[in-house]
Amino acid sequence: MLIVCVVWGFTFVAGKAGVSELPPMLFTALRYILLSLLLFPFLKIVPGKMPQIIFISIAMGSVHFTLFYGGLGLANNVSVVAVAVQLSVPISTMMSIIFLSEQVGWRRWAGITMAFGGVMIIGLDPAIIDERLGLLMVIGAAFIGSAGMIVMKQITDTGVYQMQGWIAMLAWPPLMAASLVFESDHVSVLQNASWMGWGGVIYTAIGASLIGHAGMYYLLQRYDVSVTAPLTLMAPIFGIVFGVMFWGDDLSLRFWLGGGFTLLGVLIIGLRKPEVRKAGAVL
Repeated sequence: MLIVCVVWGFTFVAGKAGVSELPPMLFTALRYILLSLLLFPFLKIVPGKMPQIIFISIAMGSVHFTLFYGGLGLANNVSVVAVAVQLSVPISTMMSIIFLSEQVGWRRWAGITMAFGGVMIIGLDPAIIDERLGLLMVIGAAFIGSAGMIVMKQITDTGVYQMQGWIAMLAWPPLMAASLVFESDHVSVLQNASWMGWGGVIYTAIGASLIGHAGMYYLLQRYDVSVTAPLTLMAPIFGIVFGVMFWGDDLSLRFWLGGGFTLLGVLIIGLRKPEVRKAGAVL
């Protein structure tokens, strides 16, 4: 888990380096082209589940990461993004109430409130007044990613590389098409990209996807979610540390207060086990 969280934490820095030289949609498309080449041998049709997989690919692949890397490119502080993206936990929890019939007690509701309240505290910080659009894009990415996660929870007969292979293969064509329409100077951008830009593409594909997600899948197969979920909070903490070390993030007291509230709220949500309503219960 420590290795997974270190890898994920550094993804914020690598992604920031990538989108500093490459437009967000082009960067995301290149990441998924590389990932689809690496995972091509794992592509197998999932009978009866391909419509859901297409939705997951659009939500978690194309839209989620376009918003995420777009917000990361606009943000000066990597640490703000590392905290804000954690809203995917309370958002997915609320979606699970609606779509998966999970019951949430007062402690988890308190955690949800704390998580959103913490991000609001960060958003009101005058120090990031020029980054609020980026913050909103990251929050939007968390929402879209949570919708994809809810659908993914209903698909239990696919391996991690099989699912990631489909997401990559189905995500990059619309991303590349959108990049050609809305972004410009592709040839010159690719020619002028340094090792940092290309390194961001390679790291996010291999580090975040192949190592990070595969490692998490391995752990989830062997340990309860109640054990693994709270430990994933090390990822944004490492993201903050790496943001300060490598990107020179200047963090205010308001950020530490809001970030602390958000991460504590996410921790409370992760520590509480979800309950499922009995069959026949009114939703």
